[in-house]
Amino acid sequence: MNTIFREVTPLSAEDCFMIFSRVKSEFNFPIHTHAEYELNFIENGAGARRVVGDSVEEIGSLELTLIAGSNLEHGWLNHYCKSDQINEITIQFHNNLVNNDLLSKNQFISMKEMFDKASCGLTFSNEAILKIKDRLYSLATEQEGVHSVLKLIGILYDLSLSKASRVLSSTSFVKEVQTYDSRRIERAYTYMLENYSKEISLSDIAGIVGMTEVSFSRFIKKRTSKTFIDSLNEIRLGHATRMLVNTTHNVSEICLACGFNNISNFNRLFKKKKGCTPSGFRENYNETKIFL
Repeated sequence: MNTIFREVTPLSAEDCFMIFSRVKSEFNFPIHTHAEYELNFIENGAGARRVVGDSVEEIGSLELTLIAGSNLEHGWLNHYCKSDQINEITIQFHNNLVNNDLLSKNQFISMKEMFDKASCGLTFSNEAILKIKDRLYSLATEQEGVHSVLKLIGILYDLSLSKASRVLSSTSFVKEVQTYDSRRIERAYTYMLENYSKEISLSDIAGIVGMTEVSFSRFIKKRTSKTFIDSLNEIRLGHATRMLVNTTHNVSEICLACGFNNISNFNRLFKKKKGCTPSGFRENYNETKIFL
């Protein structure tokens, strides 16, 4: 297997963050990963394609995405973008810019939750972007110093308060277990992640966490905003997309290997989640990969 380009960033251990501001006419950097967290802002890039994990989407004229997963594949590609004046600001910072002691404090809980979600990629609404856009441009011209670090933390904090952010990649695609501040939910998710290829019923999960089926159904919906079936299907689809990307197994084989017993149902669920068929996703994703 070829491997995705692993970027070695210029961010040193002695620096808190690096910021790159540029005006360009095309996206020419390959799909890549890196250990550092990244906040990427793009203006006038409508029509470009964003790839984050198993999420492949066309962006609008304003784009802001936070990457906080060291093995999370991501990149932006030309696709249908026709602009010859794309404004891009990329901020890369260490994962301990705000250390765990601070993130455990009440005042920083929203930032901790944001970074947890961003392990699968987190994109923000136009409303949230417009609130901090001028501060990003200002930060790009800021002289190095403590004030610039405080400004970045302020931007990240305000973004963490946004209610209109959206997780991009499936957790099972990037092999991350999201935290929910609930041992029961995490126990349920761990079981589903380890047994997704087998038949799993609501009664199985309810028994594992020591709840009745009705109580667990309400509990998981309240904690995750998803039903049990939606959660299980999302895990299975994440593994399916990883197999579509990394193996040559046909769609029927992948369907069965990921716990779906009906190919029609698998195709329907996949298209609803990804906006295309499994075979279309494989073709589309492979076109975006630039291997080095």
